[in-house]
Amino acid sequence: MTRPADDPFVTAVKPLVDAIGGELIAPDSAQGDDVVLSWEGREVVAVRLPHLSDSLDHILAELRRRHGVPLADLDRKTKQSVVRLLEQRGAFSMRHGVETVATALGVSRFTVYNYLNRENAERSAEPRGDGA
Repeated sequence: MTRPADDPFVTAVKPLVDAIGGELIAPDSAQGDDVVLSWEGREVVAVRLPHLSDSLDHILAELRRRHGVPLADLDRKTKQSVVRLLEQRGAFSMRHGVETVATALGVSRFTVYNYLNRENAERSAEPRGDGA
């Protein structure tokens, strides 16, 4: 990247870009789907977003780092919370998302669907705060 890595704006956005698995690039190297970020009227940096399948792999790798063990080694309750988080992040809206997550967790697709159904059933059983 031709912009200085110590630019305060680049420093500020880098944790977010890293969290989504993106790549910081020079604005003049940006291509079609890259997002050019401007600050105070000047283009500072561009972000190359990951492909969706790479994003899921990145999220799973981050969860593994966060838990400190392979996801397959987690207990059932923690696996359920991982599935809940992945559902919130949209992991199951992509093709083969359930299969990818099941493999990472060391469970069957059926088990992942059970975790999802259980969570949805619990959510729909909670009293709604709107008087209904």
